[in-house]
Amino acid sequence: MVGLDNTEMDTSLIQFASFLARTGSAEYVHFVNVIKRTQLPSPLRREFPNLLEKAQIDRRRELEKNVIEHFDLTLPVKVKISVEEGTMPSKEILKLADKYSIDAIVVGRKKDLKNSSVVTQRLARRATCSLLIVPEREYTKVSKLMVATDFTKESVAALEEAVKVARREQALGNPIEIICHHAYQVPVGYHYSGKTFEECGDVMCDHAQKKYKKFINKVDTTGIEVTPSFSLVKNDDVVSNIYETAREVGADCIVIGGKGKSPSTALIPIGTTTEKLVVKDTEIPLLIVRHKHKNAGLIDMLQRI
Repeated sequence: MVGLDNTEMDTSLIQFASFLARTGSAEYVHFVNVIKRTQLPSPLRREFPNLLEKAQIDRRRELEKNVIEHFDLTLPVKVKISVEEGTMPSKEILKLADKYSIDAIVVGRKKDLKNSSVVTQRLARRATCSLLIVPEREYTKVSKLMVATDFTKESVAALEEAVKVARREQALGNPIEIICHHAYQVPVGYHYSGKTFEECGDVMCDHAQKKYKKFINKVDTTGIEVTPSFSLVKNDDVVSNIYETAREVGADCIVIGGKGKSPSTALIPIGTTTEKLVVKDTEIPLLIVRHKHKNAGLIDMLQRI
């Protein structure tokens, strides 16, 4: 599902959705735009009873034109375009994602972050499926993915998803390199060990490399180029480390695993690092991988909030 807002941002979203449709196994792509529900004065409703319906029709025509121009309609997927009415875009998108059993939601990150960050954060915290956040720029080719890993089961899921994308693109003659990046930190109180910050960093790096060897064996990467990357976090800023590394290696997208949700943890942030990655002002797309079956029952609860 792709959340459009009838702005220039839509072009970026449609282009990236076309890439995902080509590399994935999607049966259909649902483009949706939520227009704000407004309470019209009674005299205006009587004089123009079909005002909202006509506005929805016009908006749908505009979206159809944009999709035809920027989405590869030769792909073997069904395309659905709808205009919904609601007071809160994120809530309507979550309802539709549950209704149509959506595997992934694609939303935009505008250059003016303040206007889009609230919707994005709500979706990141509450979506029961994967979420792709696409910055506002042109997308023509994806050749390098960077998986941010902490060696957990969520990181395994993120790497598996990246490998799937790379494998499908490779079959089409478009090889994709995967950078598997781990940002390691020096523990608090390291100076009591008698070692310098850099010396402790070397110890932690060696430990991370050993953990990586066990981690990478959990995923079948046969035929796919996967390059490990390790970087020492300074100033306790893991998020900046991840984005700086992504820029240095020329990553077209950052992939990270999101923890599964249950009704009892519905309002808990998705994870410190992931949460900060979501709100970070960046030009690099972010894919949060989360499996639907781990989040059953969450939508029903959220719809009552």
